[in-house]
Amino acid sequence: MKLGESSKRRRSLSPDRGSPKRGVLQPNKSNYLEWDVEDVCRFLRVQGLGKFEQLFRAAQLSGDVLPMLTERDLEEEGVSVLGDRLKLIKCINTLWQNPIDAKVFNDPIHGHIEMHPLLVRIIDTPQFQRLRFIKQLGGAYFVYPGASHNRFEHSIGVAHLAGQLVKALCGRQPELRINNRDILCVQIAGLCHDLGHGPFSHLFDGKFIPQRRKDKKWKHEDASLEMFDHLIASNGLEDVLLSYGLVLPEDVKFIKEQIRGRPTEGDGAGDGAKDWPYEGRTQEKGFLYEIVANKRSGIDVDKWDYFARDCHHLGIRNNFDFERFLKFARVCEVGKRKLICTRDKEVGDLYNMFHTRITLHRRAYQHRVVNIIESMITEALVLADPHIQIVGKDMQICKISESIDDMEAYTKLTDNVFEQILNSSKPELQKAREILNNVVCRNLYKWIGQTQPEAGTEIKPEELSGEVAAAVPSTPLDIQFCAEDFIVNVVQMDYGMKGKNPINKVRFYCKSDPNVAFKIRKDQVSQMLPERFTEQLIQVYCKKTDNKSVQAAQKLFVQWCINRNFSKPRDGDIVAPELTPLKIEWNNDNSDSDDSNPREELQSSRRANGCKSKTRLFQ
Repeated sequence: MKLGESSKRRRSLSPDRGSPKRGVLQPNKSNYLEWDVEDVCRFLRVQGLGKFEQLFRAAQLSGDVLPMLTERDLEEEGVSVLGDRLKLIKCINTLWQNPIDAKVFNDPIHGHIEMHPLLVRIIDTPQFQRLRFIKQLGGAYFVYPGASHNRFEHSIGVAHLAGQLVKALCGRQPELRINNRDILCVQIAGLCHDLGHGPFSHLFDGKFIPQRRKDKKWKHEDASLEMFDHLIASNGLEDVLLSYGLVLPEDVKFIKEQIRGRPTEGDGAGDGAKDWPYEGRTQEKGFLYEIVANKRSGIDVDKWDYFARDCHHLGIRNNFDFERFLKFARVCEVGKRKLICTRDKEVGDLYNMFHTRITLHRRAYQHRVVNIIESMITEALVLADPHIQIVGKDMQICKISESIDDMEAYTKLTDNVFEQILNSSKPELQKAREILNNVVCRNLYKWIGQTQPEAGTEIKPEELSGEVAAAVPSTPLDIQFCAEDFIVNVVQMDYGMKGKNPINKVRFYCKSDPNVAFKIRKDQVSQMLPERFTEQLIQVYCKKTDNKSVQAAQKLFVQWCINRNFSKPRDGDIVAPELTPLKIEWNNDNSDSDDSNPREELQSSRRANGCKSKTRLFQ
């Protein structure tokens, strides 16, 4: 389609605006989308680009066409010099990037941030507003009182950071030819990337759905794509997208590809021999796919926001400064791909970023009380699933687990289901109600212990609770257990890429030649970095909560660790002193701290405590 034809088609979608007097912009023309051809020409004169007035006048380019302009369009219309084309695009982009009707959000993490009017239109829909009622950290709010933030504000923060990064690249490297469509699509992807989260965020797709829909491999990203389509269609936003210069269906496909991530295997850092897996943008702009959900290295604005936001609300220090990354981010060619790279001196900060991730998992996301609360909430949801009715499309009734197939029903499913069950008087919800009441009253299942398998061994969670119950120690127990009495969580801890070092996927450049990208090996950074980048933690809980049962369960747990050749529980010598000497490896003190014997120290401590008790008794 010729630019002139595109201009006529776009103007036909807009109302007749009349012919204002020439001279200065009319007060009601502060919105550039309402400008006629002469308004655009006056804008060019003010910006010192008056020599292109005649070209714009001849092509009949009004304000509503400006968002659609590309550098290639300008070349076809007679702007032959590349530098002139880039100046015009940069000048026009200032109109779009700082629209007069942008909304300002006061965010506790990023301060006052401006949101483009199109983003605001998306925010003001039921599908997006639903995120106000889904906790960012799920059950962590029951442990960390400050963790009350929701997916709503996180999504706005990601949209903001996505815009910051893509605009920084656009301003730093005009040769990338990033246009306003690219910027807006990247921001929309950041805004909508979490639309598909269910109640209590990762609890829903990580614990509940695998139990109730075992036949379905489903992730919240799948629902995000469906919910995005539902949001656009049910709110009639197709024409709104067009009015801001987006091209359909190409740009919608680009947005969804950013949310989903790379659909095929590979890290995208090779020579480009594999077929390009995306349709929304060509390989020439492949770096845009690394901004919202970076499947190559894991460094993306989604992490930047939740690191900063979660640390703020949890009261944990965030050691990663994304502002520095924004200053040094740059696109370099690697083989046939264009990748987002950073300065070589920033490699230490990137290791800090992934260390922050593992710290958040250890201290908050996989906190032992958080995990048991989420297990109890999951158990209640599983029990309640057949009895909760949600009205979906065409008045169809859905269960909780069936709502993922009906976006109209899924829109109504939030954390509120917790109160719905808790406050229900239905007899069929009694068991689920009792479990949630125990969560509220802090009558939780009891922590038994934590262990680890040998390095390089991967443990599957299936059947583990039965193994614990069957691990009867040599000393007979008065209490009998069955598999249903135990909950065993297998927690995968890594730097985001299983056993791989994500920094090996990053490319760097140096000050002397910023266009050449290269790897930095771990041994070039420090000798004190991790040797391994993954481990498994096995957490065991008991549903019997009386002291006698808990003590017996702890002995079973220690015996199970001996049977499976797992690591010694930290309190093993305390809870089962008669069992830990039976495993020779557990009694070899290979630590290089001092020459003390931990077993002798423990016995000495017990004797000392016994003497103190006797002294107090006879005083």
